[in-house]
Amino acid sequence: MNPVYELNPHEYNIKLAEALKKIPEFKVPEWVSFVKSGPAKARPIEEPDFWYKRAASILRQIYKKNIVGVNRLRTKYGSKKNRGFKPEEFRRAGGKIIRTILQQADKAGFTEIAKDIKGVKSKKPGRQLTEKGRRFMEEIK
Repeated sequence: MNPVYELNPHEYNIKLAEALKKIPEFKVPEWVSFVKSGPAKARPIEEPDFWYKRAASILRQIYKKNIVGVNRLRTKYGSKKNRGFKPEEFRRAGGKIIRTILQQADKAGFTEIAKDIKGVKSKKPGRQLTEKGRRFMEEIK
């Protein structure tokens, strides 16, 4: 059986985040402690392992959906913005954190930009896992 689907997603992401800490390409940038994760958030990120947990979650999303772009991930990690007396509205998450994690995954050799797909007009339809990335994720138990 495949451990990505076997384990509880929360447990799997924590184990994957621990494994990503050992990979030298995945480093937490200095600016992370100063930025919010999206326009709907009120405060910057305070969780110490946020970067690795978000990277693990993004890799798992790519594993599940095969090809995923930054915009789809921004929608996935978005949230509702509190607008005072007005009704809440959905806001997509910021793209810088997601883009930087995807670039680190590219450097590590876990992901690559997908080739042209029939029916998709854009030059870059998104990222997909490489064989190395797929093996790395399936080895975690």
